Amino acid sequence: MSEKADSMRAEKADIVSNGVSPSPPNEKDIGHIAKVKGLDALPDPDAGCSDEERARIDKALVRRLDWMLIPWLTLLYLVSFLDRTNIGNAKIDGLVTDLHMTSGQYNACLSLFFVSYAGFEPLTNILLKRLKPSIFLPIIMCLWGITMTCMGLVHNFSGLAAARFFLGVAEAGLFPGVNYYLSCWYKRSEIGIRAAIFFSAAALAGSFGGLLAAAIAKMDGVGGKHGWCWIFILEGLVTALLGIASYWFVHDFPDDAKFLSDDDRQRVIRRLKADSQSSAEHEEFKMSYFWASVKDWKTWAYAVVYMGCDGALYAFSLFLPTIISQLGYSSTKANLLSVPPYAAAAILTIFIGWLADRTGQRGWCNVGVSLLGIMGFSMLLGSTNPGVKYAGTFFGALGIYPCVANTIVWAANNTEGVYKRGVTLGFVIGWGNLNGVVSSNIYRAQDKPNYRLGHAVVLAYMIVFLLGGSLFTHFALVSENKKKLVGKSDHLIEGKTDEEIELLGDRRPDFIYTI
Repeated sequence: MSEKADSMRAEKADIVSNGVSPSPPNEKDIGHIAKVKGLDALPDPDAGCSDEERARIDKALVRRLDWMLIPWLTLLYLVSFLDRTNIGNAKIDGLVTDLHMTSGQYNACLSLFFVSYAGFEPLTNILLKRLKPSIFLPIIMCLWGITMTCMGLVHNFSGLAAARFFLGVAEAGLFPGVNYYLSCWYKRSEIGIRAAIFFSAAALAGSFGGLLAAAIAKMDGVGGKHGWCWIFILEGLVTALLGIASYWFVHDFPDDAKFLSDDDRQRVIRRLKADSQSSAEHEEFKMSYFWASVKDWKTWAYAVVYMGCDGALYAFSLFLPTIISQLGYSSTKANLLSVPPYAAAAILTIFIGWLADRTGQRGWCNVGVSLLGIMGFSMLLGSTNPGVKYAGTFFGALGIYPCVANTIVWAANNTEGVYKRGVTLGFVIGWGNLNGVVSSNIYRAQDKPNYRLGHAVVLAYMIVFLLGGSLFTHFALVSENKKKLVGKSDHLIEGKTDEEIELLGDRRPDFIYTI
């Protein structure tokens, strides 16, 4: 056994046998960790500081990162999700009737968005890395804001279909890009709550969108436009303006972020290195990173789990106003009644993000939350009582939204390497969003008011892919960790240089998977 393998084995000794990720290192271990992970080769701006001083400096650094990164990114995703799902609010305000569309044509418009959205997602993280976030994100926001505005100017099915397709192209880079971006700033034990706050904007968008749509729809007749037209036009203009502002409010990666001092830059890179990550450092793209992601079983396992999340997510968010309107409420009241389920989902999403960070049990968090969703859609499927069905929408929202953020963080936690992680998240999120095509076509007009087919398909997605996939992935990762702990992966580093070991990414014997 080589000296490097012995060092890695010593580092892994404090990990419990069930595969839970190790606790953060004590300062007394800093010298050993520096040797194992190559930190001794990096400048240490806090050399000579006491343990208490280091802890205080680190806490202040993380707090500053939070204020500089999270609020604006959360706002951008709120706008993004609002723009892709407000068509559901527009539908119950007369969009289908005014454009002389059939139910099938409306569903086709929904499907076209997900085809382009999913198709472009695997490529976007590479573009994000090469163009810089401060360039890439403002460009795509301005493009989708313009497209959104054009949706309010269409006169027929063809125009709406074209606009939805290009909206998917433009929006494709935001969600995978920001999740990948956050993983390049925070430790694996820190990203969950941040990603949950970011994704909670989706639930808030559903809540806020219902209120906003109800208000904007009252502009019916202004400028000769229908109320639903103004929903698209006003929200699109706001998106374009936010896109322009994002040039100054979106920061680049740690190795190039202008708001960081040289000392803080080194602190960010060192703390990620200590967490078995190299994502803050510069790395040139190679096709080997792409193939490493494609050949990794974890990529496809997370794609299956995320498929269960997104198939349910888009069915719920696109059709919730329609489902509620079939309980006997007017379009305005249906939009307003869609607010509380989303608000509850936002709160639980943030709580699960915090809980998963604290416990390291992302798989079990998925399992527990998915049971709420399964219960909710069982209520929607099995009951005809309006009160029970409305309660089912609450449990449905609670069982979907927290799992989306938690699954993406789970995938990011267990994929190391700048470009491999970017490609993996692109594949996982792209495949999940492609299932929006299914979601767009399962709530058919002929199935109202109970929509049994739609509820049954969503229920199957949650049981088979979300619950089943989470259980499989959890136990498979536990098995992988046990193999690493007993040294069955140590042969991978025999005879390799430090640089070659680093290129192994999450296959390194000292990289313990988050379960």
